Amino acid sequence: MRSLLASATISLAFTLFLTPLFIRLFERWGWGQVIRTPDDPANPTHHAKRGTPTMGGIVFILGTIVGYFAGTAGGGAPPSSSGLLVLWMMVGLGAVGFIDDYMKVRSQRSLGLSGWRKVIGQVLVAVPFGILALSFPNERETTPASPYISFFRDIPVLSFMALGAVVGWILYLVWVSFLSVAWSNATNLTDGLDGLATGSAIFTVSAYSLVTFWQFQQRCTSDALVPAYYAACFDTPEPMDLTIVAASFVGALVGFLWWNAPKAKIFMGDVGSMAIGGVLVAMSVLSRTEILAIIVAGIFVIAPGSVVLQRYYFKLTGGKRLFLMSPFHHHLEMRGWPEITIVVRLWIVAGMLAVTGVGLFYVSWLALI
Repeated sequence: MRSLLASATISLAFTLFLTPLFIRLFERWGWGQVIRTPDDPANPTHHAKRGTPTMGGIVFILGTIVGYFAGTAGGGAPPSSSGLLVLWMMVGLGAVGFIDDYMKVRSQRSLGLSGWRKVIGQVLVAVPFGILALSFPNERETTPASPYISFFRDIPVLSFMALGAVVGWILYLVWVSFLSVAWSNATNLTDGLDGLATGSAIFTVSAYSLVTFWQFQQRCTSDALVPAYYAACFDTPEPMDLTIVAASFVGALVGFLWWNAPKAKIFMGDVGSMAIGGVLVAMSVLSRTEILAIIVAGIFVIAPGSVVLQRYYFKLTGGKRLFLMSPFHHHLEMRGWPEITIVVRLWIVAGMLAVTGVGLFYVSWLALI
């Protein structure tokens, strides 16, 4: 518990007090936000944001790393393979986002990595994660991840390895890669208004910290586990370390939000939004709740969902639009909603979805008692 509190506090302090230093540093380096073109149909107020320091995701990535390692060292709980895997996804997908951001800033155009190059980068991060996550078995021969598709826990009939080791490994890595590409792009699309992705991620990752903390309390290896609860216990390895790294990330995001809230002094950039996606992927895979993530992190489904609906509606109707503009938060802007109103209301939606996901997770546990 000391490691948990220390990690969150240190990460919070890092981003809260050091972000102004990074803002000045990024301004000196010329890392300013690039807005698409003067004829962009989005709200004209977006053009006033041109030049605002970007790539702020670097700050909360560093804050999470510092908080996690300092907290685990100070609390006497050494880092685990599960915690390091979460950091791998955060840093790896954040690095892909950094390359995209840097190309935009350097060329002063809003075109960074092409779509397929970005996907290749995301897969190159996801595949090592998937391989390592099925390695490092503990004393119960349980690995950080499992070769199953999971909802509230592993679904026994949905085992990749049922088709044989070779095919099973291929399908498993395709599944992990799909999740990585989907969630990192979803969080990237959601990052369109000041503080929207940051605040939404705070609710979402906090929910995951509650899920993994409950898995820790009800772990099958616990000596304090009530015998009547054994049928509902969890085999998740190192759930407490997942809670610690999630708390570190939330703490870093809270400190960053102080400077990223409307009107933002700094933007997270693709490096930040894709790092959030990396944490969501890792937490869902390692806590065996991959499908549940659609509810817990449902706020990040809205933006890509609206883009897909807009595109297919446009094709099916011969040019008509379902939304004034996609993603959905830009539709609300075009309807005349103030940016702060959109952000706060979508935070509320994010909170409700996160609470709903945690509630369903708890109900699923009760059903097995």
